[in-house]
Amino acid sequence: MDRKVIELDNRGLEPPQPMLRTLQALEEAAIGDRIWIHNDRVPMFLIEELQRLGYPYQIERQTDGSAKVAIDKTVII
Repeated sequence: MDRKVIELDNRGLEPPQPMLRTLQALEEAAIGDRIWIHNDRVPMFLIEELQRLGYPYQIERQTDGSAKVAIDKTVII
């Protein structure tokens, strides 16, 4: 099975659009896919939701204050 990487640039979007776009991408992704998002800041509400849903993630804080987050699709929502 090939792992697909989905990239979303959520910078500049008004809340709740970044979170909605990310959750939609997770819903559409296959098990094993990875979602990379780039947000204006660390998406705290999204992180809470990812923890609640059981998705593993990694946060990379950028020097400009933005954040990149890698999310692995490991369960079905």
